[in-house]
Amino acid sequence: MARNDRSGRSRRTVLKAGAGTGIGLAAGAVAGTVPARAQTRGGAPEAAAGEGGYLVGRGIADATGEIAEVGLMGYGRFDQQAEGLHTRLRARSFVVVDRASGSRVLLCVVDSPMIFESVHQAVLRELQARFGELYTHRNVMLTATHTHAGPGGCSHHVLYNLTTFGFHEKTFQAVVDGIVESAERAHADLAPSQLVLTHTELTDVSANRSRAAFERNKADIKRYFPDAIDPLSTLLRVERDGEAVGAVNWFPVHGTSMSGDNRYVSADNKGCAAHHWEREVAGVDYLADGPPAFVSAFAQTNSGDMSPNTDLQPPTTPADFARTRQSGLRQYEAAAGQLTDRGREMTGPVDARLVYVDLSDVVVRPEFTGDGLSHRTSSPCIGAAMAAGSVEDGPAFPGFAEGENPFWDAVSDSLVYEASPALKEAQAPKGIFVPVGEINKVWPWVQEQVPVQLVRIGRLYLIGIPGEVTIGAGYRLRTAVAEAVGAELEDVLVAGYANSYIHYVTTPEEYDAQHYEGGSTLFGRWQLPALTQTAVELADALREGREVPLGPVAPDLSKGQLALQPGVVLDAPPLLKRFGQVQVQPLETYAAGQRVEVVFVGAHPGNDLHRGGTFLEVQRLADGDWRTVADDGDWSTRFRWQRDGIAASKVTVTWDVPEGTTPGSYRVRYHGEAKPLIGKIESFSGTSAIFRVR
Repeated sequence: MARNDRSGRSRRTVLKAGAGTGIGLAAGAVAGTVPARAQTRGGAPEAAAGEGGYLVGRGIADATGEIAEVGLMGYGRFDQQAEGLHTRLRARSFVVVDRASGSRVLLCVVDSPMIFESVHQAVLRELQARFGELYTHRNVMLTATHTHAGPGGCSHHVLYNLTTFGFHEKTFQAVVDGIVESAERAHADLAPSQLVLTHTELTDVSANRSRAAFERNKADIKRYFPDAIDPLSTLLRVERDGEAVGAVNWFPVHGTSMSGDNRYVSADNKGCAAHHWEREVAGVDYLADGPPAFVSAFAQTNSGDMSPNTDLQPPTTPADFARTRQSGLRQYEAAAGQLTDRGREMTGPVDARLVYVDLSDVVVRPEFTGDGLSHRTSSPCIGAAMAAGSVEDGPAFPGFAEGENPFWDAVSDSLVYEASPALKEAQAPKGIFVPVGEINKVWPWVQEQVPVQLVRIGRLYLIGIPGEVTIGAGYRLRTAVAEAVGAELEDVLVAGYANSYIHYVTTPEEYDAQHYEGGSTLFGRWQLPALTQTAVELADALREGREVPLGPVAPDLSKGQLALQPGVVLDAPPLLKRFGQVQVQPLETYAAGQRVEVVFVGAHPGNDLHRGGTFLEVQRLADGDWRTVADDGDWSTRFRWQRDGIAASKVTVTWDVPEGTTPGSYRVRYHGEAKPLIGKIESFSGTSAIFRVR
């Protein structure tokens, strides 16, 4: 039954028009059914004795947090406070079970700026409550797409909550719930599947934003990346009965297509690629019940120095919307094009290892340092170059520069390093701006006990690093693990932004340049060798079938979080107005390519995040029913919130009419919640006048 103006959630009409380039490329490869099988705890199919191959499950869930008056995370700007929603943020999970051994892994790719340890811990607690020991530290990998247009305030470490004015419980819980819900759906979706691994190259989508630092690398790295970019696009596709029903793509490029001046929550280029494949090509209805026909996740690898701004100029808004879509569609086209590649059908075990390392005190053995000597990491320090930001994607604080910062360099050389030769051995030539390791002794600013993970799915190996790894650093990690496990280099990938967050990981040579990435390599010049040493130890344990102790697990810091930004106090409409009333009606007629705009008397969207739902609907009249053709998760819509006076709100809904839109009668609906001074929050809706699309 189609949704009308009074009904609840149901399957809606899918508007495929205007899907852009590549429509139909995957159209014949997105159907699939889930065979009925015996069930185990949680609704998962049970593998029959002696069966080979894999069980694979797929799941999508909404992980969108607050969309108004919360700082967006990534650019480090206090003024970048959210004012609305462009596209919803989603968690996409895949469970892979080796039917021979029963061993499994859970991969989750989240449209999120980062995965913080706070989220990692909460998700694992929830999964354990639901599934016991099926999903643990060892076999769960959570990764972020690193959009710079996602709401922040999710960390339990102070540094990452500065620009959000503290911790935001609603956003944190939305991210956790979205991840867990997607994992539950993937678990319930488990069915016999084939996995096929393919590789291709994708150029003209990324540029090295720190070329001078990259050129300091040794000859083998520069020879492997002659254009100073990593063009490898890897696709793991899921097939059932010969039809593709899911895919995970790994390609390194930053989530900075949306600018630092943008105020809309957005999934940026990787979220655009996934949305296009699922919604505009495969016709997935995110609001419908039941498993989707297709799930596509676009994950990060070693994207630390890979900018989507190929002209190496920070984007501006609103031009950034087109640039985001262009980058997303190119990533989609490269991934979807691999559906026709026979590739390599995956066989072999599924396995994983994870260990926590106190990265502030690692003794790195000579075989990993590159100079034949043993070295030690140190407590974390922020460099002055980090405060400068990346000028190619969006500079941060004035008065700082990438490279030399004479004042901070002089302070470090004459005072800090003179007082601590051990710190100098680990951190020089960094001009230390903030010795956060010392601040950690008083209040937890950054994480020091960090997880390093290695996941194997057949011939594919994923090195889970909780940071932003440059392509040179990624090459060092990949080659070391590939040698340890006997794999081909292209089948070993860095899974960046995994499980926690420690900022950047550079090679020692790149570190010496002290560009933004080097200044953000917190634990010093030997941080990458320390991580490489750990990854090889995990590879050895995986190869030998040996378990490893979990190590010094990061402490639970959930108690006593600071929340400095007050919540919604009161919603009140302007004098003689009511909630949901239309202040600006649409025009009578529109053509494809034109923008419909409707302004409502609104309320603060923080009262209810509508996770799993929508703030808006664009509806078409068909057979006497109003059927939803677009909502707030679609690329064609935008939802803007503005404060109107003290307690009133103005909500502007826009819809860019896609090419190929069915002519007919349309209307726009807005759903909100208002908070009175006394009493419960109340829901309301508003509906525009009817307009025609010709």
